[in-house]
Amino acid sequence: MLTFEWIIALLLAAVALSAMARRIKVPYPTFLAIGGMLLAFLPSGPSWALEPKLALALFVAPVLLDAAFDTSLRDLRNNWLPVSTLVLAAVGITTVAVAVTAHWLRPDMPWPVAIALGAIVAPPDAAAATAILRQVKLPYRIQKILEGESLLNDASSLLIYRVAVGLVAAEHMKIGEFVPSLTVALVGSLAAGYLFAQVWMMITRRITEAPSAIITQFGGTFMVWIVAERVGLSGILTIIAYAITIARTAPARTSAQLRVSSYTVWETVVFVLNVLAFMLIGMQLRPIWSELDADVRFKYCSFAAAILGIVILVRIAWVMSYGAFLRALKARGLLPHYVVTAVPSLRRNVIVSWCGMRGIVTLAAAFALPEYFPYRDLILLTAFAVVLGSLVIQGLTLRPLILALKFDDDDPVAGEAAHARSVAFRAALDAIDADPSEEAEILRLEYRAVLLRAEAEPDGGVASSELPADPLRRRAIAAARVALLKLRHVEAIGDDAFHLVESELDRAEISAEA
Repeated sequence: MLTFEWIIALLLAAVALSAMARRIKVPYPTFLAIGGMLLAFLPSGPSWALEPKLALALFVAPVLLDAAFDTSLRDLRNNWLPVSTLVLAAVGITTVAVAVTAHWLRPDMPWPVAIALGAIVAPPDAAAATAILRQVKLPYRIQKILEGESLLNDASSLLIYRVAVGLVAAEHMKIGEFVPSLTVALVGSLAAGYLFAQVWMMITRRITEAPSAIITQFGGTFMVWIVAERVGLSGILTIIAYAITIARTAPARTSAQLRVSSYTVWETVVFVLNVLAFMLIGMQLRPIWSELDADVRFKYCSFAAAILGIVILVRIAWVMSYGAFLRALKARGLLPHYVVTAVPSLRRNVIVSWCGMRGIVTLAAAFALPEYFPYRDLILLTAFAVVLGSLVIQGLTLRPLILALKFDDDDPVAGEAAHARSVAFRAALDAIDADPSEEAEILRLEYRAVLLRAEAEPDGGVASSELPADPLRRRAIAAARVALLKLRHVEAIGDDAFHLVESELDRAEISAEA
């Protein structure tokens, strides 16, 4: 009973903290990290155990699928250069810098252990950056770069992590022996994710009841991760390929009612997983901290502070150097024409370099280390310190920094959404154009009014209450949805505009089915 009471209390406390974060406009993981730290120093607090092998599957798989489902392949392709440099170069350099620093501070720390620590703290967190980006107006390109980085950097860092942990476990095995299996894992994971998605969609095609469908969504996610890891593939890459494949086909075969319900449940679950990750790490730190004497505590804290400083400074150094290098090449006319548009401004570099908050992936990777892993306690404490420090230092200052730089209002999503509404409602009108009934004429008048307003007010959206609820309207909405899917398929609109108009059609369809 006491455990149940603590669960309720912690969840309610997390809700209060997230509400406070929204009120003062900071990312909610910042307050969750502070809550986890306070829990670590609470003498009478709960002490729950979680199997380390379960951590990545439980915490990372659903969060990653949620992020990958909304990823726009068009935007990833358009921003391939900055995203790939952040995903590969920034993560790699950060891992190396942290490993060198850790080995310098603790010469007895084996290199594979130091590299594992570097891979754990290398990837920035998606939830923290997104929470900030939703509150301020940033150029669309910066948003897409940060979203693409936050999705893919987990894969690159956890691949390094996997190799380093494997080297520690194998002891005498050399890194060259991992390379062939790593290459197979990279290619095989992408292929497996696509195949899993196709098979899973065939199996679940007839499941339309919301509770059953949502349970199978979560079950499928965990099953894909577990199977991929069991056969030696990358769970991260497999889940990304799985989610993106489903995202391209699911809208055409999912009802509005099921989509609205599942989106709400997934958003709630991602929040709860963030809460559990910070709380469980806090509980793990309590016995570690209590067993250390004052001198060792100081050494551990100094070590963690040094790693935090390296993590922040390396990202700033890489992003600023990369931007300066590209601007110098552009000034000398040495860049291909298709790369010129990707050259970042100094202001953009400042923002991207400061969006380095760490979060749930870092916590889960640290927690997932085997119990026998060397320096596990120090790595756990350091990982939490990096997450807490980056969320407090960068998370609390990012919004004021963005406002101070005064970016121009660049919002192509509104224009694309207006175009999508126009095409969709014209398709709806065409679907009922031949119907001579009085009801059809009333509906045509309604849609023409909505169409005029959609074209005159691109940011206005469409309220479902404005449209009459009848079978004729459902037929019109179905035609509008087909037109919207075609626009997305030919990439006339991006995924942001697609999901915006899709949600408007969903509300209208639910109203029609009432």
